[in-house]
Amino acid sequence: MKNGTTRRGKQNHKCRDCGRQFVEDPQWKPKDQDTNALIDRLLLERIPLAGIARVLKLSESWLQQYVNQTYEQVHQQAEVLPKTTARLTVQMDELWSFVDDKGNKQWVWLAMDAATREIIGCLVGDRSQESAQALWDSLPRRYRQYARIYTDHWEAYACVLPSKRHFAVDKDSGLTSYIERLNNTLRQRISRLVRQTLSFSKKLGNHIGAIWNFIHHYNQKIREKLRREQMVSFSLSFT
Repeated sequence: MKNGTTRRGKQNHKCRDCGRQFVEDPQWKPKDQDTNALIDRLLLERIPLAGIARVLKLSESWLQQYVNQTYEQVHQQAEVLPKTTARLTVQMDELWSFVDDKGNKQWVWLAMDAATREIIGCLVGDRSQESAQALWDSLPRRYRQYARIYTDHWEAYACVLPSKRHFAVDKDSGLTSYIERLNNTLRQRISRLVRQTLSFSKKLGNHIGAIWNFIHHYNQKIREKLRREQMVSFSLSFT
């Protein structure tokens, strides 16, 4: 039976048996898997949500809800290839960012395997000793037991990292060049991390989720590259 109109003026109907309400030819329809997969890929590029909504002709409010749900489910632990104890080298650095306004600084602490270029640890927080400790605790155990760690001269590192395996170096040494290059990659790929941006995060959870979402994608590409190189080297050994 007819049951009034919607806020957009369409005739609303109600089922006499189950009470379900509906309209004929509804404007909103569930998004198909291809659209969701395309959104997931676009979230890995430096495109603001408003831009994604314009290109795909989506509602910004719907897209924001989708992004919120996606980032809530992102696992906040790095997945890396198994390592031996030999020649493990880690580079660490901090990346400045903010949430909602520039007064709310959120430092992105990062740790990278210098040999494979995998991101092995990440933490978003302040620039205190507690944050440095949390980053160190998040690293896989083999790195905490055996790796040599290179950082800048920020004092929090010296308070947390093992003194015999920690080396504070200048940028000119080149011993932190990979992690510094990663910082540039993050700013180029994640619009929320650009210094002068209108795409800043308004919610800390989404800020963290966007960073970890990219880290998982980045590490996956690293693993695929390493596997291809191993297959090539294996095939060449039999030629």
